[in-house]
Parts: sequence; structure tokens; C-alpha cells
Amino acid sequence: MYDERLSAPAVLWLLPVGCGISFMLVLLVFSPIAALLGLVAGGVGGAVLLSSYGSPRIRVTQGHLLAGEAKIPVTALGETEALDREAAFAWRTTKADARAFMLLRGYIPTALRVVVTDPDDPTPYLYLSTRTPDRLAAALEQARQEAATAAP
Repeated sequence: MYDERLSAPAVLWLLPVGCGISFMLVLLVFSPIAALLGLVAGGVGGAVLLSSYGSPRIRVTQGHLLAGEAKIPVTALGETEALDREAAFAWRTTKADARAFMLLRGYIPTALRVVVTDPDDPTPYLYLSTRTPDRLAAALEQARQEAATAAP
């Protein structure tokens, strides 16, 4: 129904290059081979770290919202609020609740706030960084309606 990977933007991929060059320069005093190994190790290590940071996915499947490591039934979710740049900033700073689940990526300016209606869950809401908050909200609403019609 909905699938989005929160991958890092292209400009951030310059960081592993800089990391590799830094390692190379540090190890250049030992030997050119050590410098070459530092270039490769620093670049690969930086790329692996950046790739893992940008690997979370947000998916809406049959009856569930999967956000990073969290798996929540859509029946436990309430109203949604698409957040523009300013509202998203407010909800991750001054309006933020320490009990909220936040799948936050600073390089994505928009987000979706989803109220958790499960009385047994202490989490008041989910804050999900997403590039398409309206599409995610529509997918959640469709999944909730399908779950309601499928319930006996």
C-alpha cells in the first residue's frame, strides 16, 4: 500500500569521500600503502555508516504500519496530521513529548504525526519523517478502513 525508504540525499554521500581522504592523510606519514588502505577503509566505513542511517523504511501493509523497527497494527492508530516544514520542526522540538515514537531524519523536512489510540500503549503519538506525508496518511486511512471491514 505504501513503501518509502528514508535514504540520505546525494550531497551527504560526500561525507564518506571526506572520511576516506582524512584517513589517507593521517596514514600517509607511515607509507603510501597505508595511506591507500586508509582511503579505502575510511571511504567504505563512512559509506556503510551513512547507508545504515538512511536505511529505515516506512511501510503500510495489510493491517500494519512498519516504521523502522516498530510494527503497529493500524487499528491502534488514530487521526493523522501532515506536518509541513515549520510544524514538523515544532513537533520535534518545543511540542515534542518524550514518550513519543520518533522516526526522525533531519534531512527530511516534512513529517506525519499519528495519534496512538491503544490504551495499553504509553506512546501518545508517532512522529514519522516522510517526504510524502499526505500519501502516507491516505495509505493509513485506507488500511484502517480495510481492517474495519475485515473485522467480524
